[in-house]
Amino acid sequence: MLTRIREVRKARGLTLQEVAERCDPPTTAQTIGRLETGTRTVSVGWLNRIAAALEADPSELVTLPDRVDLGVAAILGADGAAAPTKPMSFSPPVPGAEMIGLLVDVAQGDYRAGDQLWAERLAAADYARALNRDVLVPRPVGRFAFGRLVATEAGRIQLLPMAAGARQLVLDPPWIAVVRQLVRAL
Repeated sequence: MLTRIREVRKARGLTLQEVAERCDPPTTAQTIGRLETGTRTVSVGWLNRIAAALEADPSELVTLPDRVDLGVAAILGADGAAAPTKPMSFSPPVPGAEMIGLLVDVAQGDYRAGDQLWAERLAAADYARALNRDVLVPRPVGRFAFGRLVATEAGRIQLLPMAAGARQLVLDPPWIAVVRQLVRAL
């Protein structure tokens, strides 16, 4: 099985040691390195453990025959654009079961009209994971609130709306959806 563990790990800015420590149960950096290079066989169990440690979908870590990856032609850095030193590619995003989409119709905050936002639904126990991030919050009668999550306490949240001059909201929602990915046409 061809894996992309190293590419995903580096894209997330993590070291072998950091991934090893994030595994449940923790392992060694040497083991992660062997799994990355193929000197040790990657089982489904290992793939799931490493995906969880990288906060990625397991399908992102393998090369799939029916998925077209996008080759990286250049890396933009402080000194401008440079060719990668070895072949690299991006995998298209894979929506998970808890993902929902938002479409921006009118520009607000950092978002432009036409932007597509991919958001992950979170249960109340996980609200703290979304602090200082943009979230969609369900309200009664099919309405929603959208803004920056600034505080959580006992299932209640404080939301700072995107509109200038808007007042902070305090809500007690059954779930929230934190924005994970922005898709923007240029």
